[in-house]
Amino acid sequence: MERGITIQGLPITDRDVNHIRDLIASNPGWHRTRLSQELCRDWSWMAANGQFKDMAARALLRKLDARGLIALPAPVCSANNAFRHRSPVSISVDETPIRDPLCELRPVHVAPVEDDTQARLFRGLLHVHHYLSYRGPVGENVKYLVFDRHARPLGCLLFGAAAWKVASRDIFIGWDSQARERGLPLIANNMRFLLLPWVRVPHLASHVLGQIARRIRRDWEVAYGHPVALLETFVEKSRFAGTCYQAANWILVGETTGRTRNGHNHNVTVPIKSVYLYPLARHFRSLLSDREN
Repeated sequence: MERGITIQGLPITDRDVNHIRDLIASNPGWHRTRLSQELCRDWSWMAANGQFKDMAARALLRKLDARGLIALPAPVCSANNAFRHRSPVSISVDETPIRDPLCELRPVHVAPVEDDTQARLFRGLLHVHHYLSYRGPVGENVKYLVFDRHARPLGCLLFGAAAWKVASRDIFIGWDSQARERGLPLIANNMRFLLLPWVRVPHLASHVLGQIARRIRRDWEVAYGHPVALLETFVEKSRFAGTCYQAANWILVGETTGRTRNGHNHNVTVPIKSVYLYPLARHFRSLLSDREN
């Protein structure tokens, strides 16, 4: 095996690979989910809320399998992935233009998605109206819908897992690789932010971001048993100026390199993005560097 490989933030040794091989060989009837769960148990690989990091373990196993280091059993079925990546059914929403001043829409209601009806609306809005569309996120995430005082939908936001490695962010925090591994679960990535195209209300976007900043720590702790200490987002420079994040006091800390670590030899070009951060706690650097998961 090649030496010093790191997968899913874990240094993987020959001993680790041999342990996984033995686990597979000794339990030929186990499917991939059972293997990932047992691996989490063996390695005490858990999130702050005590739940196994099952999705991370499954991703690790798939990557080892792709490198030829282990031989995973065939997937039982692909139904879950098919469901996650299918195109959501579009929904019917009143598209009457909304041009009112913000004061006439208030109170603007920003709240997590809580039931199937709201989830369908959330998926449908992103699928139809966001340029990146929507695929179900993997790992911890919180979804928000935005309504005005008349219960008209104005938009939605998705927060999910933080990007693994971002130079400007990591320098801003003061992270080394070990601190980053510990602290990543305490960052939420604003992966989608949509205000519907017929909604043209000055200052609405920054107002929504302000509401999110005041409540997301509590929402995350309710959902996953731990708060978050920092928000991040990546704004595609060729499309957006990032004005609403600036108005909401997010901090511009740098840009991405325009390369993806998933590309062969890091040579796949992707759009350059501005990196914005929003601290949610006064001592966020200490929280992000010192917390043990």
